[in-house]
Amino acid sequence: MPTVKSLLPEFIVIGAVKAATTWIQAQLQANPAIYMPDPEPHFFNLYYDRGLEFYAQYFEDAGPDKLIGEKSADYLAHEEAPHRIAQILPDIPFVLQLRDPVERAYSDYKMLYRRGTITGPPEDFLVTPDCDQPRCLLDGLYGHHLSRWMDYFDADQFHILLFEDVKTKPRETVEAVCRHIGAPEYFSEDLERKKVNNGSEKYLPLSLRRVLAPFKKSVAPFRGNSYFENMRDVFAKQVDYPPLSKDLWARLNDFYADDIEKLRSLTGHDLSQWTRAEKQAV
Repeated sequence: MPTVKSLLPEFIVIGAVKAATTWIQAQLQANPAIYMPDPEPHFFNLYYDRGLEFYAQYFEDAGPDKLIGEKSADYLAHEEAPHRIAQILPDIPFVLQLRDPVERAYSDYKMLYRRGTITGPPEDFLVTPDCDQPRCLLDGLYGHHLSRWMDYFDADQFHILLFEDVKTKPRETVEAVCRHIGAPEYFSEDLERKKVNNGSEKYLPLSLRRVLAPFKKSVAPFRGNSYFENMRDVFAKQVDYPPLSKDLWARLNDFYADDIEKLRSLTGHDLSQWTRAEKQAV
């Protein structure tokens, strides 16, 4: 019978939200040497008071000799997560997948918009954090957040990959992550071009999604079935998102400029693609 301690993760993907972390999770799950649960545990930010036995339940299906990991993309921006993890898993390796913070902010806004969590235009949520959803702006302050994590962990415990790396060199990116977490190198070609959690895909109307929400787990086994997907396509359509204006895009660039420089100083990463003058609005 495995002990609670033996079921705790040996690596964690800590963020960032809306930076394609679900894609890297899918690649790692495809690795025969790795076990990662599908749901994000959110233990160190939301459910810490439930204790380690609750947390360990997420990893009970890991087979023998599997390298156990988890992904909770909102750990990076959470104030208490690094301190809590340091108390339990002080030597664990971390994976951070980061995206141009302006693109990330707008992507986060779009996700909340299609869920019906928010209904106003981007200007209501991407001008100041003094709003109903400060995460849209604040989660993209990667330099600020990472500096807090480095108060508790050594710099070499963090492996940072950029959203752009997934597009331009997916195999090298995944293999580098495998090396960092101590897993055999493995890359799934089937997943190479798959877009996970793609904001441009078609969705059922919000009103219908709310009606069907209680049945989400029940229909999960049918996803991928051609008949099920054809029926879904009858009702699904692309969401018409309020656009991000050029003026707001420019203001967001200014908002993140100092933090991008802080992140560059902390990591040594070339982040010029996030700051170049000819960058196009999303």
